[in-house]
Amino acid sequence: MNESPRLYSDLAAWFHLLTSPHEYREEAEYNAARIVEAASGPVNTVLELGSGGGNNAYHMKQRFTMTLLDLSPEMLDVSRQINPELEHIQGDMRSIRIAGTQFDAVFVHDAVSYLTSEADVRAMAATAAFHCRQLGCVLVVPDHIREHFIPPYTDCGGNDGLDGRGMRYLMWSMDPDPSDTTYLADFAYMLRESDGTVRVEHDRHVLGIFPESLWISALDGAGFDVTVHTDPWNTRVFSGTKRAT
Repeated sequence: MNESPRLYSDLAAWFHLLTSPHEYREEAEYNAARIVEAASGPVNTVLELGSGGGNNAYHMKQRFTMTLLDLSPEMLDVSRQINPELEHIQGDMRSIRIAGTQFDAVFVHDAVSYLTSEADVRAMAATAAFHCRQLGCVLVVPDHIREHFIPPYTDCGGNDGLDGRGMRYLMWSMDPDPSDTTYLADFAYMLRESDGTVRVEHDRHVLGIFPESLWISALDGAGFDVTVHTDPWNTRVFSGTKRAT
């Protein structure tokens, strides 16, 4: 993975003003249902790889005991603000091994989009398999797959906080080289402090883009029987049941 975007480092304190926890409720409910559907047996414990600011866990913890892993210590601190009761672990989804611990399910949301090579994707799948019990499941939700990706495109949004701070953003995504496995998302952030002063910051995110076949191949190769879904927001969702050995 490339250098961490500023949103996950020096600008992490603004994360919940860019995307607030309440915006994740419907998607979290949908993904929780796919997890239960894919696993054989009860699902009580879930490891989230790349948990970010904890927005998914904020809703999914009503149903599961969540353990949250992220590469960024700043983002783990942001998540603790809304999920203080959950275990947080700093680590890399490509290489982390939590000794002696397996979970009923492993969940990987849009943080998986920061994997930028085929080797990264396969390493993530191996991590998921290591931490998943037999007949448990994995659920992987990349932002885009190559077949459906049509850049350039833009997006905008943001929120106001109770402390007087506010944030608005413009995102501009492009793919300078469609022959490789990455694309760019440039963000312009307008940040309003509680005293009313406003500044503008730029942040570049380098993201991975892969065909559907790679996601299936990586999970299958790690030991999962894979099912592909299309969620209500037209995003490909990959669930896998871990094969018994």
